[in-house]
Amino acid sequence: MEFARSLLTALMTLVALVCLGWALAAHGGRWSVRLDVLTHFAPIVLAVAVVVVVYGALAETGGARLALLAIGGLATLAAALLVAPEYLRPASKPAAADAAEQMTLIQFNAWGRNLEEEATVAWLKAQSPDILVVEEASNIAPKLKTALAGYHVSCGACSVMIFSKAQPIAEDVPVFPSDGRLRPPIAAATFRDRHGDYTVFGAHYVWPVHGGWQQAQGRLIARMLHRVPRERLILSGDFNSTPWSFSRRREDAAFGLERRTRAVFSWPAGRLPKLGIEAPFPLLPIDHVYAGPGWRTVSVRRGPRLGSDHYPVIVTLAVSPEVAAGPA
Repeated sequence: MEFARSLLTALMTLVALVCLGWALAAHGGRWSVRLDVLTHFAPIVLAVAVVVVVYGALAETGGARLALLAIGGLATLAAALLVAPEYLRPASKPAAADAAEQMTLIQFNAWGRNLEEEATVAWLKAQSPDILVVEEASNIAPKLKTALAGYHVSCGACSVMIFSKAQPIAEDVPVFPSDGRLRPPIAAATFRDRHGDYTVFGAHYVWPVHGGWQQAQGRLIARMLHRVPRERLILSGDFNSTPWSFSRRREDAAFGLERRTRAVFSWPAGRLPKLGIEAPFPLLPIDHVYAGPGWRTVSVRRGPRLGSDHYPVIVTLAVSPEVAAGPA
């Protein structure tokens, strides 16, 4: 019994050290793209570190207790410093649930290996979104185009597509001279209503493990966004990056838009790719929606598990009173 207790104490101490080392190394993401990959798992590290602290407080005594509380506490603090800014960042004033001139957008990575295409399409159709931004759309596109026959499709042969109730007045995506691996799949559509024009972009980033490719894609997106009016600009996509990463924070500033999704965990849904195990709940918030100051947020919510490895994210926006009032 004593041996088992000693073994558990040693194991918890090792776990605490790993959490502390991971969290401290993740802070190096401020300067290193490779270390920034560690930041994406900060909430998991935080949760494990808290378990260590609770175990040390309740199950240990003497030196072992002090060691676990000290190491686990430092790991908890280091991880919390990565996660907390997402929950503390300021947000614009929301719109009322009954605000006028609302628009609902669904952000969804349909997944190239979607296991339930018909059920997925049926759910998307039932939501009747004003705008649907779909990544990895190529395989599911025929069924979507049939089900959403009344919608207009922008970039209809691309891996990122935009379905809209309103007819776009333009679908031009700025093209940059760059390595094709660095240019993320992008779709764009510009619409016109009584308040003027606004543009919606959809994008899909590579995974953060691919060195500096993701950062390069972010710089291209930022340049693209600055070529169009930002007042009611919308950017939606699978960014394959969490809000506690330093790269996402830098892009938040560079885009000049407000990210309306706050820690909306959207991946994985169901079976973890390549691991063959079921995820009981999503672990990473990597699907995001940005919007300019001409929009007020009515609601942001995660949709149900469908046939994709991503959950859909549903964002409802309303035209801001300043835009609705028109020029002074």
